[in-house]
Amino acid sequence: MDYMKETIDSLHKKLADKELTSEELTNQTLDNINAKQKDLNTFITVNDKAVEAAKKVDEDGIKGPLSGIPIAIKDNIVTNGIKTTAASKILYNFMPVYSATVMEKLEAAGAIDAGKTNLDEFAMGSSTETSYYKTSVNPWDFSRVPGGSSGGSAAAVAAGEVVAALGTDTGGSIRQPSAFNGIFGIKPTYGRVSRWGVIAFASSLDQVGVMSKRVEDSATVLATIAGHDDHDSTSSNEPVPDYRANLNKDMTGVKIAVPKEFWHEGTHPDVVESTKKALDAYKKMGATVEEVSLPTLKHAVEVYYVLASSEASSNLQRYDGVRYGYRAKDVKNINDLFVNSRSEGFGDEVKRRIMLGTFALSAGAYDAYFKKAAQVRTMFIEELSAVLDKYDLIMGPSTTSPAFKIGEKVDDPLAMYMNDILTIPANLAGLPAASVPAGLAEGLPVGLQIIGKPFAEQAVLNAAYALQEENKFYEKIPTALKGED
Repeated sequence: MDYMKETIDSLHKKLADKELTSEELTNQTLDNINAKQKDLNTFITVNDKAVEAAKKVDEDGIKGPLSGIPIAIKDNIVTNGIKTTAASKILYNFMPVYSATVMEKLEAAGAIDAGKTNLDEFAMGSSTETSYYKTSVNPWDFSRVPGGSSGGSAAAVAAGEVVAALGTDTGGSIRQPSAFNGIFGIKPTYGRVSRWGVIAFASSLDQVGVMSKRVEDSATVLATIAGHDDHDSTSSNEPVPDYRANLNKDMTGVKIAVPKEFWHEGTHPDVVESTKKALDAYKKMGATVEEVSLPTLKHAVEVYYVLASSEASSNLQRYDGVRYGYRAKDVKNINDLFVNSRSEGFGDEVKRRIMLGTFALSAGAYDAYFKKAAQVRTMFIEELSAVLDKYDLIMGPSTTSPAFKIGEKVDDPLAMYMNDILTIPANLAGLPAASVPAGLAEGLPVGLQIIGKPFAEQAVLNAAYALQEENKFYEKIPTALKGED
């Protein structure tokens, strides 16, 4: 199965017309994944129950658009009976006894779980290099990172292993790898999709989203997983539109704001050029494009890493070697058990953020760091709201550069943290945001970021769809895979 040339719509038609069975499609998908795994390392666990699930879909009959179609799942989304590790040694043997709400919704729609994709440990990273299961690679250049933390999901889609994948986005973890891999990825409004069953990193920032080569495929999956969930008190009752049915590329009269702060110092010139070409394309489509200012943006990275690390420090207290996961051996007392299990089970980046967050929450530092960061976050939300009162969308580059080399930044935490400088704002404000391919820089993909008003996913999807149909980037085959043809 060549997913490079297929969409959810085209696969659904083949399944409905009985040109193909879900069992055949799933077998072909798993064969493709296994064949590419050595080169790409996109999956941590391939689902050995997928074919059995596909047979049941065939028996029940093809119904909705996702019925019988394999989808990849980021390995921090719990799945009943399938190992879920968050790419950490501390959860190397964790077998969930329930599924996340997003998984229940996909399963109810007949989608097939193809397996669990690689990520930065506990979603903490921008390159997939912090994974206990080694880094995934970029299908455009095997010497480069696929981005992170949803790097495995992004690379799996870009390489044609699956037609769509779920990821999570805390500070850009869907949009940055989507940009690096030349695919579309969307992070919905905070509360649009349930977080129940998603292994927590930073609870006020985490959100499940979708990645695919085509905007319309993400629209189909997003409509399926979105909606209120009684298990998640932060999920919204806002009605869920049929994003796929409502897709259109008419940009006439749409007002686009471009923050001048998004032209960050050090941005690769090809990224700037591709972004400006995309903005010019929107002007030709009838949109208005104007420059605005977001002065507080300069503090976004600092605010994000104080707040996210503080929440991580709290959320990761549960991993203590007592109830589940890795347990240190040869311990003499309960204190040894806690300390040794966490010291041996967590990787360096996770430990770094736990320590940073614990310090920021400590009695002597709380007012100076956590409280101050929360106050600046509120200022930033107000700034973004003021812009979105006057404009329909905010646009700019998704990243400051194309994918960097594996090993280039892994020993420099500050350089790695700066990868999120353009994507963090949407998470701090809880806004829907996406990255859509905009061109190439040194032969590698770059993305245009589109940020919308709360629950205006349709506007974000429509704008991305308009650019997609303009440049048809989905027709490009990743450079490193061309030799396979």
